[in-house]
Order: sequence, then C-alpha cells, then structure tokens
Amino acid sequence: MLETKTVIFIIISLLVSILVAYYQYHYKINDVSKVNFFLSILKTFSLFLLFLLLVNPEISKTTITYQKPKLTVLIDNSYSISYLNQDTLVSSIVDDFKQHQELHKKFDINYYSFGNQLKLTDRLTFDEHQSRIAGSLKKVSETVNEKNHAIVLISDGNQTYGNDYQYMNLKSPVYPIVIGDTTQYQDLSISQININKYGFLNNLFPVEFFVTYTGTRTVKKKFNVQNSKGQIVFTKVLNLNKDRKSTSFQIKLKARKEGLNNFKATIENLVNENNTENNQKKFSLEILNKQIKILMVSSIHHPDIGVLKKSIEGDKQRKVTQEILKNKKIKINDYNLIIVYQPNSGFKSFFKELKSSKIPYFLITGPKTDWTFLNKENLGLKKNQINQIENYSASLNTDFLDYYQKDIEFQSFPPLIDLFGTIDISIPHQTLLYQNIGGFPTKEPLLATAKENNVKKVFLFGEGFWKWRSTSFLNSKTFQTFDEFVGNLVQFTSSNTSKTRLNIDIKTNYNANSIIRIGAYFTDTNYQFDDRASLLCSILNKKTGKKAIMPFELSSNSYQLELTSLEPGEYEYIVHVENQKISSKGVFTINEFNVEEQFRVANTEKLKKLAEITTGKTFYKNQNQQLLNELLQRSQFSTIQKSQETKTQLIDWKWVMMIIFSLLSIEWFVRKFYGKL
Repeated sequence: MLETKTVIFIIISLLVSILVAYYQYHYKINDVSKVNFFLSILKTFSLFLLFLLLVNPEISKTTITYQKPKLTVLIDNSYSISYLNQDTLVSSIVDDFKQHQELHKKFDINYYSFGNQLKLTDRLTFDEHQSRIAGSLKKVSETVNEKNHAIVLISDGNQTYGNDYQYMNLKSPVYPIVIGDTTQYQDLSISQININKYGFLNNLFPVEFFVTYTGTRTVKKKFNVQNSKGQIVFTKVLNLNKDRKSTSFQIKLKARKEGLNNFKATIENLVNENNTENNQKKFSLEILNKQIKILMVSSIHHPDIGVLKKSIEGDKQRKVTQEILKNKKIKINDYNLIIVYQPNSGFKSFFKELKSSKIPYFLITGPKTDWTFLNKENLGLKKNQINQIENYSASLNTDFLDYYQKDIEFQSFPPLIDLFGTIDISIPHQTLLYQNIGGFPTKEPLLATAKENNVKKVFLFGEGFWKWRSTSFLNSKTFQTFDEFVGNLVQFTSSNTSKTRLNIDIKTNYNANSIIRIGAYFTDTNYQFDDRASLLCSILNKKTGKKAIMPFELSSNSYQLELTSLEPGEYEYIVHVENQKISSKGVFTINEFNVEEQFRVANTEKLKKLAEITTGKTFYKNQNQQLLNELLQRSQFSTIQKSQETKTQLIDWKWVMMIIFSLLSIEWFVRKFYGKL
C-alpha cells in the first residue's frame, strides 16, 4: 500500500509527462498525424517512468510458503548390528521408510548413518567399529534446531564412545526402534579400567577397576590380573547380587621391568553366561627408569642424615649417596640434587664448585653450622646469630604456593635446635614452615624454598628432625606421611623445570580397529607455537618389523595425525622435526579387542529412558508399521504456512531503466526516420 504523499507525486509525475509530450508534439503544431501521436505516447511513458524513479516508491509483496515437518532417520551402522545378524532387518526397516509415500508427502526426510561419525547415507555397510549415539543425536539436534522435528533412532542402544545419551535434553522427540535381543541375561563384565600412562621402575602404580553385573542371583567370582607372561599378580573374590550390581576397587602393582608392561584382567564366567567377551580386558603402561641421584654431604655424623636417607629412598627412583667432606674431590655433576648438612669453613671449595655447577641444593643448618662462613658465601641468606642455642617449633604456612603440602600435624613435632638469631633471605623465596619460639608464633622461616638464576634451593634452619619422623609415626601409625613430606621437598628441588619444544599427546593402550589420534605441539626457541615446521611420525611394529612414516597435519595450534587399520601388537613411534635435531619417542599397544562384539543384547532400558525424556515413544523391531502410523497421525507434526512481506524500491528494478532507454531510443529513431530532428 502506497503512502498518500507518494500517490500525489505519482499523479503529478503523470500530468507533467502528458503536458511535456503535448507541448512538444501538439502545441502550436498543425500536424495531427499518427506519427506525432505515437511520439507523444512514447515521450509520455518515458518521462513518467523517469519521474517514477525520482519519486522511488516502495512496493510491498507478500510471499506464502509451506514448510513440511522434518524427520531424521538415524541408522546404527556399527559392526554390532551385523555381528548379531540384524543387518538384513535394519535394511528392511529403512526400505519401509523410503518407500512409504504418505510419509514422504508429510515429512521432509533425511537419512543419516552413524558409527564413529555421523554422515548422510544411502548405503549401509555395518562395519563401523564405534557407536556414538549421543554425539549423533546432538549433531542432528543442532543442525535442525526446530520444534517441528522428529528423530527415529534405529539401533541396539549399545554405545561405545561418548556421553550417556539416555538423559539428553533434546527439543525433538526421539522414537527408538529397538534392534536385537531384548531378553536380559545374566552377565559379568569389566566395564572400565583407569590407569596412568607412565610409572617408574620398582615403584608401585595404582590401577582402578570397575565391574558390573546384570542378573538377580547372588554370584561369587574370582577376579585376576595377569602379567604378559601369564603369571597372576593379583587376585580377589567379588560378591555381587541384584542389589549390588557394580563394584569398583583400586590395587597397586609393582613395575618390574622398563618399557611397556602389558597386563590382562579377567573375571570368572557365570554358568551358561551368554557373553563372555567382556569378562576380560587388557591394559598397559610405560615404565620409566629415570632414577634421581642425590648426594648428601656433611662434616659430621648425625641421626638426621640416616633418617633423611631412609625417607628419600622410600621411593625406589631415588638413590642417596653419603659423603663426609674431608678435603677430598667429589664429582657433583653426576647428581641431580645436593644436600648440604651443617657446613663449616671446610666447604669453601665445595660451595665454589656447587655454585658454578647450577645444581639445585638443600641446605640444612644447626648448632654445628659455621654461620660466619655461610654469611660470606653469597648464598642469598644471612643470619645475625649469637652463640646461644634456641628451640624452634614448626607451624605450616597455608599460603605456600610452590606446591601443595597438607598439614601433617607439624605443631605436634618436637622443636629443632639452631643458633639463635634473625634470618634474612635476600633472594625470591616462599616460607613453608614458620618458627615458633617458646610457644609464640613468628614470621621467621624455619623451612623455605627459593629460586635464583633458575637454580632451586631449600633451606631448613635446625637439626633434630629425625625426631619428626618418629612423632609422625606415633600420630599416623605409618612412616609414609612424613616420607611423603620429604619426598615433596626432594621432588620440587630436583625437578627439571626446563621446557621441551616438542610435546606428544598419545595413549599407551588402544583397542583393535579404533582410530589412533596423535597430537604434537612444537614451539620455537621462545616457546611460542611454531606452525612452520614439518613433523613426521615413524611407526614400527615390534613383532613383524613393518615400518611406516607418515606426516602430521597442521590443525589450529597443534599438529595432528590419525592412524587406522593397524594390526594388534606392540608399536614403537618416533616423532621428529624435519631439518632439526628434535624428536620424541615412545611405545603403545593395540589389543585384540573389538568393543562392538562385547554386546549380545539390546540396551532397551536406555532407549526407553531417552524416548520418555524427549516425549517420544519406544518401538521394537517388528513394530515399524505402528511407528509409521504414529508419525502420520500425531498432530504435533503438521505443515506450517508462512507468509513473508518484502518491500522493494522501484530504483532497484533494473528493467525499468531498460524500458526508459528503449522508449527514448524508439522515439529518436522515429523522429530521425520522418525528419523531425
């Protein structure tokens, strides 16, 4: 609808066009021929259209469209469907959907298959080795994102990867068609194993197991863990029943050999158990042999030294060497950490070598310490002492940030003794334990950590902490608490904080037919991500000797590589940067384990829960016709009529200019032909 003002301008434009044409071809002209009349009409229309462009009215147009509801058919294309001989049935159900004319008249239908990934499909292969139900539902929901949308899920409901789908919050109702055997059989399974990627030689490493049971009877079965030689290294009897259908427990195994250590967990089969594939599961971890060598140097014999050695060597990856300094040469460069106990003036040349070596050290002082000598050594600390012994109790600084240290009842420990005086630490440091004198707390450090020129240092001001270990045992009934406290100090001080330019993200254990993703992060000398490098990965099968070299692909701020179709076995890998002497190597194992073969029955309960939460409805493999009728009859899915009004300006219509140009051209040629120019 045009505005009144616009209509007035259009009328004026028409009148002006008529007047101009009349004035040019009829006013004071006696020739009333048909040519003049034709020329006046051409002039009138061309001028009128030109004036219309100047007025430029807006023209409204209403467009009506009809939008059919959307239907997404999600088809499980995983190997478990063919393994359970349900592939022909699923293909038949999909054909019923594709051939149903009324359904296609009502819905806009898309067919997707899913396994490891979701994809549009017109051909089913049932050879995918993963099932991502939750991820597929999420992608479909995000793609359509309409309320007038239904999802049909044709699946056995068994998911091998991703979040639990049964409680997903979807806008669209889901109609599962349950494929497979819905009978519930008694079943025991090792559902999950949690383990770290690495362990240290001769140390204990934790492994966590999760065992589930389906059934109503009470069962009592033996759970074993075997090493690669078939030797049983752990055994336990599990009791499960209808009320206690799952259990989890943690064990500690000893790392006895360097390199990749493989294990197998098994649980005894039930009588007439239908699925025994999930009663065993392999796991592995890489054992490292990187022993920390520690040198403890003293000028005297003292119980503190023996206790400190015992606490440190509680971890088999730490080896302590004791030396009494008597003007003999000690090769300190062979060690990762130096512990200096109550030094005196005889340590002058030793400290000179220690400072030049940049090796981290742990300094312990006491009444036998020569503070006059230490104050001159530029170690970053000084003490204004007097020749008087003082008792110093400990209190924990809860604001200590270098690492986490829990309170092991430090205030109950006997006091340490040292010369009385104030301590000045002039280098960056943090106090872990404060001094308490005569029961009064102070802010003077008793135990402090420091760092100078990338060299870590620890200062303990007092002797007699051998009594601390005994007191800790009385408090907690174990030496482990105190040994962990000492271990934290040693780990912090001896740890190498230098950065590596190439970091690899890879697991040590994979199942057969799974996708192996290797991530690499490479930096320049300023430790900024470098996207100019070329990274290659060399993979060696240790049994067959077969070797392959593959390049990484740059992906955002990392390098990525996907490996597929590798045979089960042990593999070595080396990732190296071309034209640079930088590489990283390791090992991983591929187990003979097909996760899709672990399921013998459909997961009916989860599919029912999904349908209930999304206001859908569950159907079984012989009820696909009932589902088709449900979709056709449900009023929620109806065609939506949409009207859209669009406004355009006349100046946007290019054909108007073409008409004006054509009219003016015809007028010029006619006048030229009849000699009226």
